[in-house]
Amino acid sequence: MAFTDKQVALVDGSYESFKQNLSGYSILFYTIILEKAPAAKDLFSFLKNGVQDSPQLQAHAEKVFGLVRNAAVQLRATGQIVLGDASLGAIHVQKGVVDPHFVVVKEALLKTIKEASGDKWSDELSTAWELSYDGLSTAIKKAMN
Repeated sequence: MAFTDKQVALVDGSYESFKQNLSGYSILFYTIILEKAPAAKDLFSFLKNGVQDSPQLQAHAEKVFGLVRNAAVQLRATGQIVLGDASLGAIHVQKGVVDPHFVVVKEALLKTIKEASGDKWSDELSTAWELSYDGLSTAIKKAMN
């Protein structure tokens, strides 16, 4: 099934909602991650003392959500995802990221977007983000090998 213009629009619109409260949603995102996987705090230098608002926390969350948003655009345009940052695989390997981490991040991402979307949340919106995230995580995992 091809990624549709509507799915791109859904991801794009909810990404903009996320950015409207970048600080709050970044904190929510990392709080969910640490609730599910407390040891993940060791993967992020800005989480050494727990989840605290900081420019680094916000920048990383914006990058993660932005990469998923860009994945949606690529899926619609070409049906595949090419990483714009060739070092993403090496960085994930260096940090010790493994498959279960991708599952935790996906869950946190979806819960955060659900919160950011409010009454616009739907199964269709969830599916669009899931497909985008799954495509991106597959590309990162390939780059890790």
